Amino acid sequence: MEKRAVEGNLTKGNVAIQLILFALPFMLSNLVQTLYNVADMLIVGKFVGTVGISGVNIGGQVTFLITNIVVGLSVGGTVVIAQYLGSGDRKSMNESVSTLITFLFITAIGVTVVMMLLSDVFLKLIQTPDEAYGQARSYLNITLLGTVFIFGYNAFSAILRGLGDSKRPLIFVSIACAINVLLDLLLVGALHMEAKGAAIATVISQAISMFACIIYLKRSNLGFDFKLNSFRLHKKRLFVLLQVGIPISIQNVIINFSFLVLTTIANGMGVSASAAVGVVGKYNGFAILPAVAVGSSVSAMVAQNMGAGMVERAKKTFHTGFILSFSVSLVVFIITQLFPEQILSVFGDDPRMISDGVAYIRTFSFDYLIVPAAFCLNGLITGSGHTIISSISGIMSSIGFRIPFAILLGVVLNKGMQGLGLAAPLASIGTTLIVYIYYISGKWKVSTVVNSKAIGEVE
Repeated sequence: MEKRAVEGNLTKGNVAIQLILFALPFMLSNLVQTLYNVADMLIVGKFVGTVGISGVNIGGQVTFLITNIVVGLSVGGTVVIAQYLGSGDRKSMNESVSTLITFLFITAIGVTVVMMLLSDVFLKLIQTPDEAYGQARSYLNITLLGTVFIFGYNAFSAILRGLGDSKRPLIFVSIACAINVLLDLLLVGALHMEAKGAAIATVISQAISMFACIIYLKRSNLGFDFKLNSFRLHKKRLFVLLQVGIPISIQNVIINFSFLVLTTIANGMGVSASAAVGVVGKYNGFAILPAVAVGSSVSAMVAQNMGAGMVERAKKTFHTGFILSFSVSLVVFIITQLFPEQILSVFGDDPRMISDGVAYIRTFSFDYLIVPAAFCLNGLITGSGHTIISSISGIMSSIGFRIPFAILLGVVLNKGMQGLGLAAPLASIGTTLIVYIYYISGKWKVSTVVNSKAIGEVE
């Protein structure tokens, strides 16, 4: 493991090259992971139709709400592990790894039980159309059984990225995605199991991805051998992980909830509008990947540099990341504006769905010009350990901007899908302004992990 840690050193070398080499596997990994639900939607759409698309979208939205809990905690794990690695505090790093894995497995079991009991309540709250209810319920209940695999894979990926390794998570998730597509074709296409078959395929592939991570980590001499006595909660490390990770989890859940509100509004407009929001949502997952990957890579790279006390290199990482992600996002925006019908027709040929989708994506896609700044600024501040600030900005973006604008423009002013789409870029402008004000204040330059005696001291 010593050798791999050195190979993953993000505190040396050319910043742009280091960032690109780290971000590319990260982006491809996120791309492949996004293919999970997209593959489900494409194949279900082909064999089941618009009702199936709506069902998979709605069920997937609720599952994604849960996923955002673990993603936030995992990002916190990446930041903490990377900062301890950068500072040379190997003992605290190993204890953080053990605590992260143990805590997330316990949380996964609790979340599964609670969500299985409340799945029908959620589906009714978001006004699931009657035609799609059965499909959505089957998809949601089965994918919930795979919660432990989602939590496990994200925990192990966070550990690897904190150590500067973004390549192995890509390999593991790529294998799982290929299996997911093959199982989709078998269960949905050949065996006609509809949304239920897509959900089973997703759970099996997620399990394979997690176990692949476990096999690799067991051979890597990490200090965590997956035996029963390795599952331990170190109080001080748990405090650090929760302090950094919980604000991100809360932010992610609230952001996802705000998009769930958009889905709820669209559900009230009919099954075609519901399907259109689902399709654009899946395309959006691809469209913002460059900004997401670069922003997350900025976070990991900044964390190691802040742990090593290299503040100016951390700042340069942010500037480089913004230029990279904006350059790609600008191209994506232009393509989206020029070819919206062609993009939507990949997911289905329903004329009404495509019409609703074009109106929605025309305004929604302006978000692609704003998110590079939002994600890279958040990456800098998150990597420094100041996750409460990024959480506040995300919450304000959702509750203060996205939801009110969606209701105002989509419902009150009766702008329909066009108004609904405009809520996204307006929300991103709001969160960017909040985080930028904190950035120019310079308060992010003091790490909350390794430079705080109460938090970062070595036992």
